[in-house]
Amino acid sequence: MLVIFDVDGTLIDSQALIYAAQVATFAEHGMRPPALETVLSLVGISLVPTFERLVGVDGPVEEMVATYKRVFNRVLADPDHDEPLFPGVFHGLPRLAARDDLMLGIASGKSRRGIDRVIEQHGWHSLFATIQTADGHPSKPHPSMVFGAMAEVGATPEETILVGDTTFDVEMARAAGVRAIGVAWGYHPAEALAAAGAERILSHFGELDALLGPRRSASAMRSA
Repeated sequence: MLVIFDVDGTLIDSQALIYAAQVATFAEHGMRPPALETVLSLVGISLVPTFERLVGVDGPVEEMVATYKRVFNRVLADPDHDEPLFPGVFHGLPRLAARDDLMLGIASGKSRRGIDRVIEQHGWHSLFATIQTADGHPSKPHPSMVFGAMAEVGATPEETILVGDTTFDVEMARAAGVRAIGVAWGYHPAEALAAAGAERILSHFGELDALLGPRRSASAMRSA
């Protein structure tokens, strides 16, 4: 089975970093920053559609995207910067990766450079069989990242689950024909995830173990 994870809001709590970068970006352009709730509602989609929603398609979208990328790296370099893992992820993710009946993947609106930084920071080098990012795909909720992940590891939609915290993740999963599992600790309300079509909302990362069921042996998988 392939289990694909979103990153921001699902595995790591990056809201402080993202909002600080947004505030600084709007300040550089002499504009009032959006509310935190507005920024968090857009986490998960790529930068161009994010700024199109924040300042309108006729606004200085490309300029603000460039500013945001530069400012983001500046904020990231601040020694006070913190981007913690959500509870249960530190032990739970390696535990799932150690199962020989599972493959783990990433589908993130981050750039590949950003994902590589997260992987380096947390020592996740050997955990993921496939990594799909905004660099090579249309923005969520387009299903391209899920299709790319399945194609890379040879999984079918019936063998694939996507775990995410936003309606963009759920809509992407449903468009790809895979199971959508929401998480209650992220940036979109649980009610919105359920309304978008999530089959279940997790309240803690450890609940994934029960949802995925016991480890299946290689012989059992061959006979299935």
